[in-house]
Amino acid sequence: MVKRNKPKYKQIIEAAVIVIAENGYHQAQVSKIARQAGVADGTIYLYFKNKEDILISLFQEKMGEFITKIEAEIEGIESASEKLFMLIETHLSLLAADHQLAIVTQLELRQSNKELRVKINEVLKKYLEVIDLILRTGMEKGEFSKELDIRLTRQMIFGTLDEIVTSWVMSEHKYDLVALAKNVHHFLMNGCCVPVSKTYQ
Repeated sequence: MVKRNKPKYKQIIEAAVIVIAENGYHQAQVSKIARQAGVADGTIYLYFKNKEDILISLFQEKMGEFITKIEAEIEGIESASEKLFMLIETHLSLLAADHQLAIVTQLELRQSNKELRVKINEVLKKYLEVIDLILRTGMEKGEFSKELDIRLTRQMIFGTLDEIVTSWVMSEHKYDLVALAKNVHHFLMNGCCVPVSKTYQ
């Protein structure tokens, strides 16, 4: 934790995003990351065990920022539907604002081995818990069906967002990703709602 709070740790993480996005994970040598970060090769190993550790740490750091931002956006919002909309819009906005990070999360993380993917899934759990909380709130308030399968619905929400961002990355960012938020929300709410109501202004 002490190392994570040091400036060079952040420098290396940001450098890793750039190098992995530009070269691909397998071609992103530690020496390239060090050069991009403006540090000696040996400095990398004061903070990370190896390249795999850099990738996992990168994802932990960025996903932590995602969760913090989303929790701040939905705090104080009463409606579960509005919370869901803010989660969708924030997810899309954060990746639309950082094309290199989007390449890393949507393409390069998928090139990793099984052991790394297990660690990545562990990091994702905290984000999925935020979705679960929104779903439970909606069920309690009567905005979402009480028969909702939370696990399945959570997978649908995350999977939808994940695929939309991946398609956007593969298209080389040719359209406005954030502009899709309302349509995505409308689509998901039609699956979540009891037959009703106003979803957003």
